[in-house]
Amino acid sequence: MFTGIVEELGEVTAVENLGDASRFRLRGPVVTEGARHGDSIAVNGVCLTVVDHEGDEFTADVMAETLKRSSLGALAVGSRVNLERPTAVGARLGGHIVQGHVDGSGEVLARTPSEHWEIVKISLPAALSRYVVEKGSITVDGISLTVVEAGPDFFTVSLIPTTLALTTLGHKQPGDPVNLEVDVIAKYVERLLAAGQEAGA
Repeated sequence: MFTGIVEELGEVTAVENLGDASRFRLRGPVVTEGARHGDSIAVNGVCLTVVDHEGDEFTADVMAETLKRSSLGALAVGSRVNLERPTAVGARLGGHIVQGHVDGSGEVLARTPSEHWEIVKISLPAALSRYVVEKGSITVDGISLTVVEAGPDFFTVSLIPTTLALTTLGHKQPGDPVNLEVDVIAKYVERLLAAGQEAGA
C-alpha cells in the first residue's frame, strides 16, 4: 500500500521493448536504498516489482495490460517519474490509501497559475466520474490530491509550490497523459450496495 506522498522525482534511463511487455530501468537514489528483488515501487502511481537493482537504479517489467491501462507506455529515456516506496506498518498516512492499481488515464486539459499555487484541469474517463467528488481524494501520477471541482468528464486540483517543484505535475503540459486511481473505498461501497440490492430483490 502507498499513500500518494511522492518521495522523489526519478528518471527513466532505459526502455527495452519485449514484445508483449516492456522493461524499464529507472534512477531513484532514495527509493533504491535498501531495495531488494521483489520489492514494490510506485512509478507514476503504478505499483511495479523490482526485478534487479544496481547503485541508484532499478529495473521493472511492465506487462501489456499495465501499458494499456496507464500512461507508462508513453515514457522514454529521460522522462521524469514520481517514485514512492510502500508505506511501512505503523507509519503516518500522509495522503490516502493508494494501491498502485491504476484505474485509467486522463489528460491535462489546462493550467491556471496564480501567485502561490496553480489549478490544473484533468480529463476524467466517464467510467470513473462517479467515484470522484469535490473535496475527495484522487491519485494523479501517484500523487495524493484533493479534488477542487468534479465535473462529468473532468476534475481540477490545486497544486502548492512543493508539489509543483517535486513532482511531474510541475512539468506536465496540456495534452500530456496522467495515470488516475480513484479512492478504493468508493469502489468497495458501490460493490457492497449493489450486492445488498441484489440480495433484497
